[in-house]
Amino acid sequence: MFPLEGIRVLDLSRAISGPYVGRMLADLGAEVVKVEVPGTDITQAFGPRSHGHTGLYLQQNAGKRNVSLDLGADGGAELLCRLAERADVVIENFRPGTLDRLGVGWSVLSKRNPRLVMLSVSGFGQWGPESGRQAYAPVLHAETGLLGRQAQVDGAEPNDVVMALADSVTSLHGMVAVLSALRLRDNTGTGQYLDMSMFEAMLATDDYTPYALEGTEVFAARGSVYADAPGGPLLVSGDPKFLWHRLSGRHGLTDPDPEVSGPERFTARARVIREWVASFGSRPELIAALEAAGVAWAEIRTPATVMESPTAQAREVTAQVDDRAGGTRPVIRMPYRFSAGSCEPRGGAAFVGEHNADVLGRWLGLDAARVRELEAGGTLIPADLPVSEAK
Repeated sequence: MFPLEGIRVLDLSRAISGPYVGRMLADLGAEVVKVEVPGTDITQAFGPRSHGHTGLYLQQNAGKRNVSLDLGADGGAELLCRLAERADVVIENFRPGTLDRLGVGWSVLSKRNPRLVMLSVSGFGQWGPESGRQAYAPVLHAETGLLGRQAQVDGAEPNDVVMALADSVTSLHGMVAVLSALRLRDNTGTGQYLDMSMFEAMLATDDYTPYALEGTEVFAARGSVYADAPGGPLLVSGDPKFLWHRLSGRHGLTDPDPEVSGPERFTARARVIREWVASFGSRPELIAALEAAGVAWAEIRTPATVMESPTAQAREVTAQVDDRAGGTRPVIRMPYRFSAGSCEPRGGAAFVGEHNADVLGRWLGLDAARVRELEAGGTLIPADLPVSEAK
């Protein structure tokens, strides 16, 4: 049984910060309809395509249906309003004010459907001095202190992280907000508008922010990489004082010069630990010694090798979905494991406009002839299916 079965979602978003919310809702059982104009989702440009979709687009949009609607065409805004009347949730991440100008903003949709929950994701919020700025993940990584803190710790020029962290963090907060709003609607009968800024989501998630609020700075150890470990580099995690306490207590490591204190002692102890790590004849022996001391360690994996992890294999973190060419493609599962519920990707990514007739027929009662009229008039954009998919 899927927890969100019966919930209808219109996903007007592109890239990651909105589509990720839609993907989570879809895996949990909601019917998610991606409303998309061809060429507007930039994830289709990130990497090679296989059977019409890049891997990133597939990951963010698996299990969704697709309607291709031109909001700027005659009747486009009204058709979206009618769909919103039948929806429980609308997700969008246009620049603030865009949907209002098109006539499909919250003030309009909420009048048509007072029970609607609408999530608007933006870089700096729907209002404020910077609400109109373009905001991609690297912009937020810089603006919220992540890159500056890395530069302070590493003593190097700021450099962005290799992950759209701000997008993913904001999506997770957005998901919590949507589910909370649906629960509130169940109790009150009234929908909610959710103004979710990437800026605030990053700050709320950052465990270093509380120190800055009080004018202090604390940089906890992020883990040390030991390049000379047997079998290749190994990360060991822990505050330097904690690590020394554990290793000296369990394995007898001693200060080379007990009279030295301060930074010199820190440097000397770090050297002793490195020499100790390098002294082992095999990786299993080193790992056993770290485990015996209660010290956390990690293999340094790449995206290409992470699936070799015994945890990844045992817990089946990937699922296979239809590749639309007679085979399957892998996607990462959502990490929600219920004792008596389901969470699974329910199909691959749809092609743009593939479900025009299906969704408009079930949601609005439009017959095939009316859908063809809307496609001929430009309100809907006909599906551009590969030859193997065209009927």
